[in-house]
Amino acid sequence: MNIDPYVLTFSAFMVGATIVMGFWSARKSKTASDFFVAGRSVSVGWNASAISGEYLSAASFMGIAGMVMSSGYDALWYPVCYACGYLFLLLFIAGPLRRFGAYTIPDFAEGRFDSPLFRKIAVIFVLFIGFFYTMPQMKGAGTALAYIFPGLPYWAGVVLVGAVITLNVALGGMKGITLVQAFQYWAKMFAISVPIFILMAVNGHYGANLQENRTGYHDTVRPSLVIDTPNPLVRPLPEKAPKDEAWISPFGPLTTKAAKAAHLPPDQTKLFSLVYTYSLIIALVCGTAGLPHILVRFYTNPNGVAAKRTTMWVMILIGVFYLFPPVFGVMGRNLMPDLYNGVAGVKGTDGVVLKLPKLLNDKWPPLGSILSGITCAGAFAAFMSTFSGLLVSMTGALAHDIYGRILKPTSTPQQRMRMFKVCAIICGTGAVLLGLLVETFEINKMVGWAFAIAATSYFPLLFLSTWWRGITMKGAATGMLCGGLFSLSTVVSTMLADQAAWAKPLASFYAVHPLLRILAEQPAIWALPLAIILMLVVSKLTSADVPKDIRMKMLVLHAPEKLGLKQEYIHEAEISH
Repeated sequence: MNIDPYVLTFSAFMVGATIVMGFWSARKSKTASDFFVAGRSVSVGWNASAISGEYLSAASFMGIAGMVMSSGYDALWYPVCYACGYLFLLLFIAGPLRRFGAYTIPDFAEGRFDSPLFRKIAVIFVLFIGFFYTMPQMKGAGTALAYIFPGLPYWAGVVLVGAVITLNVALGGMKGITLVQAFQYWAKMFAISVPIFILMAVNGHYGANLQENRTGYHDTVRPSLVIDTPNPLVRPLPEKAPKDEAWISPFGPLTTKAAKAAHLPPDQTKLFSLVYTYSLIIALVCGTAGLPHILVRFYTNPNGVAAKRTTMWVMILIGVFYLFPPVFGVMGRNLMPDLYNGVAGVKGTDGVVLKLPKLLNDKWPPLGSILSGITCAGAFAAFMSTFSGLLVSMTGALAHDIYGRILKPTSTPQQRMRMFKVCAIICGTGAVLLGLLVETFEINKMVGWAFAIAATSYFPLLFLSTWWRGITMKGAATGMLCGGLFSLSTVVSTMLADQAAWAKPLASFYAVHPLLRILAEQPAIWALPLAIILMLVVSKLTSADVPKDIRMKMLVLHAPEKLGLKQEYIHEAEISH
């Protein structure tokens, strides 16, 4: 193996720092409240950093740059909508959710409708969304390890990172990972920004690099911005790369793929592209407001006001971060077009953030290796922090909701803490096994699928449950099950059509029905309205089942804390019997 010592050193430091801080923080996790909601004592600044660290996953750090490079400007909807989703959280969900005072989202579901059955349904979707979201994190882990250790099999990186994060979560729960995730946000911010500033200083600013794509320089071979490389010309694009005109278009390879595969004329291609784009926007914006591992974070704030302030700061922190990954994508197209020939992982465009800084070695060795080591450390921080949050969310659903509330409601806090550790190992093992199956998928696309499932299941539930007193358990369950399960099934069908040899008939069907392919791959545009309509209609038909104390519950959700109406749905004393 030709291992770069700088890349290895920085990556090992990030993993080591994560383990050390995890052990140190774990010593402070002593109660069930610490494990599930960090004692409800996390300040606005710490929580905003921790949520940002948890939210900025491998899709944000590596996937956006890789997708911008591979698909062009229509991929910019991903970072824009990732950030915009927090506006929905700020306006409609964060404050009321915290005032209700649960431990998990299934807690909220049962408490809002007085229905233990609904808790079970809510737990199922926590696991669906969680496992779907862990797959791209595992893909990022395998990709990064394959870069550090050339020749190392993909599965080794997945297993190593999965084991480290599972250990951290099992030891300290929510309180144990809060400090780690806050640190990891600032590590990612440093790792994504400093290398790109240096790269722009050497190879030209963002606008100058973009100009090469706007004017078709790749086709005419004009002088390049690369300094002192063996070939001081704009490198011709490989055959697999989209042409400049398509790459710079708002209707680029990402949104027109299905229509072009069916050989449709340009006017129909644009129409289908708009359907894909609008559905993607709905999935990402509403999905952000329906991610269980993000929503549970608001229960760690002291009160609803702190939750809303936290959300505002998260919007600022992640908004600044998302300025940088697209720049990597633009510069990678000009300076490292060979990545287009890679089939997956670090050999493909998903590796541009890790590999692009190494170009600086041609002029100033070992600066490129140092900066590449920094970005690699940031990639580790990205998938480890998000995987930590997902694992806490799924583990909490199993240990608190399934074991502590359904299977053994008389269990003590100590028993639930022990079960938390067991469930962390179970969920971590499951995530690793799923991660082994997705080596050839794009990181960002997998995250988009998880967002679509969240947007069609949890978002309509939380939005209507928080703001409409007339919703009933039967209405909420019907809409959530239909919207979420239909989205899950159509997304899985496209995954199988793309990858499974036995699903070739399905792939052939989608090839001649591009609109159905788009609606299956991006189901939010129809599944979210379906879920909301079903919730409204069924709730109207079962209006006699509205909880009797609904007025008090709505007051608890919306009244200012100063009025003294806030209640904690879960009390330490309540779960110690």
